[in-house]
Parts: sequence; structure tokens; C-alpha cells
Amino acid sequence: FEKPSAIQQRSIKPIMKGRDVIAQAQSGTGKTATFSISILQSLDTQVRETQVLVLSPTRELAVQIQKVILALGDFMNVQCHACIGGTNLGEDIRKLDYGQHVVSGTPGRVF
Repeated sequence: FEKPSAIQQRSIKPIMKGRDVIAQAQSGTGKTATFSISILQSLDTQVRETQVLVLSPTRELAVQIQKVILALGDFMNVQCHACIGGTNLGEDIRKLDYGQHVVSGTPGRVF
């Protein structure tokens, strides 16, 4: 990242202030990075419990969000797990018991 995209310039500060933001932009403009950066700014990584839940309509999007959060939060040692259908439920439970700062998932598996 060298310069924030338009969606990032307009969204990150309001999100950080705790405001609800509905943002729409074309593919590849950094929407996932926008809310991921905001999520990472609000985490207390010393607390090993779920602090953020991100619900996605598809498994693919939930996994993509997990990957972005892990990549951006790598230096912070952020724990993020994708709870999605079609994967081992026991593994989800084990990961959640271990402590995940962020859970990215689909409604069917999360609920």
C-alpha cells in the first residue's frame, strides 16, 4: 500500500470513530483492507478471546477476509479463524477454545 484508495480515505476514520459505515465500491479498490485495518486498530491482542465477528455471505469471502486480516495483522500476532461450512467442526471448536481475536465466517456455521 502506498496511497489509500478513495474508499479507504472516506471510510477508515468514520469506522475508527465507531460510526456505522455502508460503503460500496468496485472490485479491487480495497474494501476488505479498509475494514480489516479498522478491526486491527481496535484489537487488544493481549486478550485471547474473540473481539470481532465478521459474517460473510460465502465461504470464499470469509476465507479471503481471514487471509487479509492475518496478512495485515501478522506483526501483531493476530489470531483469526474462518468458521465455514464444509470444514471440520471439531477443528473450529479447538481453534475457538484456543482463542481467536477475529472470527470470519458464514452464518450457517457461526450460528
